[in-house]
Amino acid sequence: MARPRKTAAPSGSKAHVRFVLNGEPVETAFAPHKTLLEVLREDLGLTGTKHGCELGECGTCAVLVDGKPVLSCLVLGVECQGRCVESVEGMAGPGGLHPLQKAFADLGAAQCGYCTPGFLLTAKALLEENPKPTLPQIREALAGNLCRCTGYIKIFEVVELAAAWMRGEEAQPRKETLYGTAFDESGLLPVVNR
Repeated sequence: MARPRKTAAPSGSKAHVRFVLNGEPVETAFAPHKTLLEVLREDLGLTGTKHGCELGECGTCAVLVDGKPVLSCLVLGVECQGRCVESVEGMAGPGGLHPLQKAFADLGAAQCGYCTPGFLLTAKALLEENPKPTLPQIREALAGNLCRCTGYIKIFEVVELAAAWMRGEEAQPRKETLYGTAFDESGLLPVVNR
């Protein structure tokens, strides 16, 4: 006996999805095969979330879904029905930049900036779960985010500083974060007193 053939949905059919995006209810229609990354950028015009590897390996497209970091290139938009999604555009509030955004900008933790939205949202999720992480915990939480420009150290230290600010502490950046480590392998550079 022949099995009945499954018919594909017509190519013009769209999925209608409702979810909360950056604190606001959203209803949108899009092709059901689209990833959350594509829905955010192409259908909703939020281009802060970046295309990276599109294989789930670089962390560039990280957003928060129900407060947890997810790689938006690996999540279908239809999976967000009824959920809360936060993109980098939702981080700043009425009072201005989020402390993480301020620390990244003020201390130069971003170079080209392409990976920064993914780092910011992943760090935000970490600090909401653990307001006082150690540097090893910060490194572990951000391990899935790749950056081609920085050496990561400044990013880790900036997250540590922003966490202190969020706890209400009068924290200052480390001198190394501002000026780099005094390192002279040759011994020929003049010594700078700090």
